Amino acid sequence: MMLRTRIVKIGNSRGVRLPKALIEQAGLTEEIELEARDGEVVISSAGRPRRGWAEAAQAAAERSEDVRLDPYVPTRFDAEEWEW
Repeated sequence: MMLRTRIVKIGNSRGVRLPKALIEQAGLTEEIELEARDGEVVISSAGRPRRGWAEAAQAAAERSEDVRLDPYVPTRFDAEEWEW
């Protein structure tokens, strides 16, 4: 869907009104990301920061890549305070 609209004054800022149908078609939610590039302002859905982590961890485990990178160093907490 391509449409033409005007930039409007909103307080000390400027903004555009996005039609509901366009928001739904783009799959936008309450939080979005804005990016300026090559004469365009790109509006996109804000990604969830940990999207796909569970699947990536499972795949790493299946490839035996989920190993400790640093040696285990016990602390006083481990010896004195931790309870199973």
